[in-house]
Amino acid sequence: MSAGWVAGAVRARALVDRYPGAGGAREIAACATLDDALQRLAGTPYSRYARTAVGLPEAQRAVTATLLWHLRVLAGWLPRDGARLLVPLAAGFEIANVTSRLLTQGSHRTKAPEPYRLGALETAWRSLEHAGTPAELRAALTASPWGDPGGDTPWALVTGMRMAAARRTALAVPPARRWAEGRAALLMARELFVYQRSLPRPVRRDAARLLGTRAPSAASYQEFREGLPSAARWAVADVAELGGLWRAEAAWWRRVQNDGAVMLRDGRFGPRVVVGAVAVLSVDAWRVRAALESAARGGRPGEVFDALA
Repeated sequence: MSAGWVAGAVRARALVDRYPGAGGAREIAACATLDDALQRLAGTPYSRYARTAVGLPEAQRAVTATLLWHLRVLAGWLPRDGARLLVPLAAGFEIANVTSRLLTQGSHRTKAPEPYRLGALETAWRSLEHAGTPAELRAALTASPWGDPGGDTPWALVTGMRMAAARRTALAVPPARRWAEGRAALLMARELFVYQRSLPRPVRRDAARLLGTRAPSAASYQEFREGLPSAARWAVADVAELGGLWRAEAAWWRRVQNDGAVMLRDGRFGPRVVVGAVAVLSVDAWRVRAALESAARGGRPGEVFDALA
């Protein structure tokens, strides 16, 4: 193992140790006001961006901005092949940028926040950023590693990117393949059976690569569950009804947390430790965002937060 991997693994573990964890998130969630919760954040790594946050959306965005910053720092510690490993794991930030851009292009335009700056972790944002219309966004995606989303409506663009992110993660980050397959299963379950949408052909193709051909062509949610390969069935195994998919989402995060913690304890210094650190840091950010929402409601944690914390 190269010195770069050893240094990166050591620093990855050190990053994780600084984060508030489940106990810290519970304390934040129990705060009576959002201001109290933000004061709690002042003693955590999230203070870098949260100290100037006003309101819940801005505070939650500060949490994810902190996560991205630390992923970029971690990428800088790794050898070049290690930094490339993190690019698919940071894909959600580029999807968030595109989603914000689409909100500024529709008939009900809103002011978009400053885009996340991904640095070496970007896939194609410098091209996507300059797309002026949804059609131009589709063309830029098609010419990039994201691939053609199969349509230029906002829904098609974002759904195509989400499924492509799962496909890219499964191929490029072997330790995260099971998470990617579970994420793809949840995405398909929502789109096909909750929203009852017909998926664009490229999305179905990516789904078939991850989940086989039975589940994507299922006529019912029950048939979908039965058609999933065992590597992805865990994501919905305990959810017999569509109304319980929120529990599957929380279970997905728990799986990422538990698997990541196991990887962090790996005695070898290498990709598994780094991927494990990214997993645990990502779960922490997700959990703290939920905790901030609980504090904004007066210290009443919601079911999703309770299910994860």
